[in-house]
Amino acid sequence: MSQEIEIEYKQLLTKEEYERIHERFSFTTVPSQLQTNYYFETRDFQLKRVGAALRIREKNSTWKLTLKEQHHKGLLETHDTLTEKEAMSWISGKILPKQNVTKQLKKLEVSNDQLVYWGSLVTKRKELAVGQVLLVLDVSKYNGRKDFELEIEAKTKAAGETFFNELIAMEHISPTPTMNKIQRFFNTLPNK
Repeated sequence: MSQEIEIEYKQLLTKEEYERIHERFSFTTVPSQLQTNYYFETRDFQLKRVGAALRIREKNSTWKLTLKEQHHKGLLETHDTLTEKEAMSWISGKILPKQNVTKQLKKLEVSNDQLVYWGSLVTKRKELAVGQVLLVLDVSKYNGRKDFELEIEAKTKAAGETFFNELIAMEHISPTPTMNKIQRFFNTLPNK
């Protein structure tokens, strides 16, 4: 099965904080990548109730279906690759079973026919490997909003947490709990 544990640390930034980190790490030489997340959920938010989230991500003309679930080491991600035609089918409401994600959804007692497409979030992303972590700067647009985000992705909690804490202290950023993109997306939907 195509699964991995994701260890990441997030912080929403002001535009000024984003620009300072961008400059400190010379992100001007790093090309931006555009990615779009298409979000799915049941009408009664069954995935949210169990701490799970489902999306299709389009990046560099590739399409990946990902189910994220809570895990004691981070987030358990289950993936299936989609063709563009399959992705468009999902978005138009014709949910096609995919081997790995459908199997995990069944464990959560969610069937494909319960899934509904809710909308998308577009991110301009810059990534830079720094030591043992991946430093990520995102500018995301969704539901008439725009936000700036720092993400630290790491192979171990120790490496990620250390780098994250040192960076936000160095930049004099007050750490605040940061919802992930899908949570921010759903929290800004009108009449949700």
